[in-house]
Amino acid sequence: MKNIAFIGLGNMGVPMAANLVRNGESVVVFDLVADAVKQLEDKGAMAAASPQEAVKNADVVVTMLPAAQHVKSLYLGEQGIIAHAKTGALFIDCSTIDAQSAKEVGAGAINSGYAFIDAPVSGGVAGAAAGTLTFIMGGDDAAVSRAKPVLKHMGANLFHAGELGAGQIAKLCNNMLLSVLMTGTSEALQLAIASGLDPKVMSDIMLQSSGCNWTLQKYNPCPDVMDNVPSSNQYQGGFMVKLMNKDLSLAMEAAQQVGASTPMAAAAQALYRMHQLKGNADRDFSSIFELLGKS
Repeated sequence: MKNIAFIGLGNMGVPMAANLVRNGESVVVFDLVADAVKQLEDKGAMAAASPQEAVKNADVVVTMLPAAQHVKSLYLGEQGIIAHAKTGALFIDCSTIDAQSAKEVGAGAINSGYAFIDAPVSGGVAGAAAGTLTFIMGGDDAAVSRAKPVLKHMGANLFHAGELGAGQIAKLCNNMLLSVLMTGTSEALQLAIASGLDPKVMSDIMLQSSGCNWTLQKYNPCPDVMDNVPSSNQYQGGFMVKLMNKDLSLAMEAAQQVGASTPMAAAAQALYRMHQLKGNADRDFSSIFELLGKS
C-alpha cells in the first residue's frame, strides 16, 4: 500500500481516485468543491484541508486539473505542492496541458529532488469509472516505472511516449484525430438521414466497411443508435465541447511551433468553435452531430 494524494476531483478525477481506493491504496484527496471530496470520503478516502496538507505524507501525488495555469499554480512557488511534498515523492500530472508547461513544472519538481511524469489520459468518464483509461506518459524510464503500478489501478493501457512533455503531444495528436473522426462520422450520418436512410442501418454498414472508426464502434453521435453513450442521453456526460476546443487550440499551437500542416483539424476546430458559440460548451462533443444536421 502506498500513500497517494489525489488533487483535482472533477468528472474524471472522482472515478479515478475511487479506483485507487477500490484497489486498496491509502488515498488523501483535495478539491475546492466540497461535494466532490465528500464523494471520495464516502468511498473510504481521507480528506485534506489544503493541497499542502494532502501531499505532506504522500509517496505518490496524482493531479488532474483543467488547464496549464491551474497546474503551474498548484505545483510552483512557495505555496506550491513541490515545496511541501514528502522527500522522494513521485508526481503524476494527468491534466491535458501544453508540452512546454509540462516541461516547466516537471523541471521544477526534478530540480527539487522529486520524480515527475506527465500522464494525460484518454477514455473519457466511462473509461475512468471502469478503470480502463489509456495513460500516455512522458518522462524518464525510472519515473515511468514507479508510476505504472499506480496507473494500472485506473487504466488498462499504459504507453511511454518519450521524454517529459511527450505525453502531452501524443494526447493532443490523438484528440485532434478524434475531432476529425467525430465531425466526419456525424456528417456522413446526417447525409444518410437526409437521404432517407435509417442511421442505425447506416452505422452497421459503415462498421463493416472502410468507414469504420472508433466513434462508430464506441461513441455513435446519432441519438438512439447506441445505448449508454451521451448522444442517447441528450448529450450529457462524457467529454465536453469546451474541453475539445481547449485540446484543439493546444494542438494548433503545437503544430504552429513545429511547422506541421493540420488542415483537417483546422476545419474541425472551426466547427467546434461555432458549436460552442451556439451555447453547447457543456454538452458532450458528439453533439457536433446536431450542428451538421440539415438546415
